Amino acid sequence: MSKIFEFFKRLTLVPQGLIIVISAFLPLFAIVSMFPALPSIIDHFKDHPNARELVPLMVSAPGLAIALTASFAGLLVDKFGRVKPLLWATFFYGVFGVTPFFLTDLYVMMGSRFLLGFSEAIIITAVNTLIADYWQDEGRRDWLFLQGLAGPFLGAIVIRLAGPATEIQWNGVFLIYAVAFVIFALMARYLTEPESRANSTAQPAKPAQSAQPVHTEQSEAVKTPFPVLTMMMIGGVTLLASALYYVFIISGGLVFREVGITEPSRISELSAIPSLFVMVGALIFRLLGKQSNAIQLGAFFAVLCSGLLIMGLADSVPLLVAGLVIQQTGAGMSVPCLIAWTQTKVAPQHRGRGMGIWASCFFFGQFSSPWLVARVEKVIGSVQGAFEVAGLIGITAAIVALIFHFIGRSKNKPVASHS
Repeated sequence: MSKIFEFFKRLTLVPQGLIIVISAFLPLFAIVSMFPALPSIIDHFKDHPNARELVPLMVSAPGLAIALTASFAGLLVDKFGRVKPLLWATFFYGVFGVTPFFLTDLYVMMGSRFLLGFSEAIIITAVNTLIADYWQDEGRRDWLFLQGLAGPFLGAIVIRLAGPATEIQWNGVFLIYAVAFVIFALMARYLTEPESRANSTAQPAKPAQSAQPVHTEQSEAVKTPFPVLTMMMIGGVTLLASALYYVFIISGGLVFREVGITEPSRISELSAIPSLFVMVGALIFRLLGKQSNAIQLGAFFAVLCSGLLIMGLADSVPLLVAGLVIQQTGAGMSVPCLIAWTQTKVAPQHRGRGMGIWASCFFFGQFSSPWLVARVEKVIGSVQGAFEVAGLIGITAAIVALIFHFIGRSKNKPVASHS
């Protein structure tokens, strides 16, 4: 009980934290919401010669836009502040998110999804930078943990709504994006620029309508060069992790179809409860908070990709759902592990740029994932076969991460003196 009390005692800036937790879900919302609808959208465009490849790319198009623009977004939030770019990006997220409901041309819909991705690039960069600006190490881990807990509830709600909305109208799922306008209003009311940013840009302090961020390392930090080699390593691992993370999120509906489940509402129903296991993954992340980055990443790869491998081998709905439970547990570990790792490797004055590069790599993985799944499917002959390959790749990555952990530990082990 004392640990639980200490946990809640450490939570500061609660209104800001809750808004950040919800806002951080928006870029994932853009994909999660489409998962039950993907087969129906493919069916709608069945007369299009390349619908099987283009529809998943339309779904994941925001990922490519983020990959191309997140580094620029990082420079933007370092130069002009975190809150104003976040506000505008959230408003236009709502505009471009809803737009495909009024469209019928696949290529125009893809263009709208690209514009949605430009907004997401700023959202994810600003939100992750604010987490590091508002809180120090323990606070960051606490709010990332709560973000992991909130994600499954939000995801389950979205998935549960997306299936029935798609059955009413093939593109009805896009109306759910209007929730961004509510989040925009909450941001405008509660979010304030971190004190260190406000002081460094000579902005007047806002009235004390809510607690001000207490994190001040930005103004005190010694200028350091940007860690190019470190970010290259982080970017490569993030790219692989993201491609594996989105294998189910984007292509999972097609796996359900291969085992005989074709109705979007049934897919939503079977996926809603397993999606809550993301909370278990978030808890595992928090319990591993004091372990090395290699241990955290190895555990994430092992759990996520064991689930993918089971789903690939499943010959029945119960076994498929069991694999999904394991995969969703790994999914709950993934984003907090990757973000926490990146935040500890980048100095405050480079934080926006560092998180921008991270977001570029993460969402390029999102965009490339369905393309890679489609390529492997053509070679092997089934989507489940592609899931098997993805699972084996991720388990191999977990083994490599653990090897790096033991190598690092042996290097740091003190050498006994000999008399």
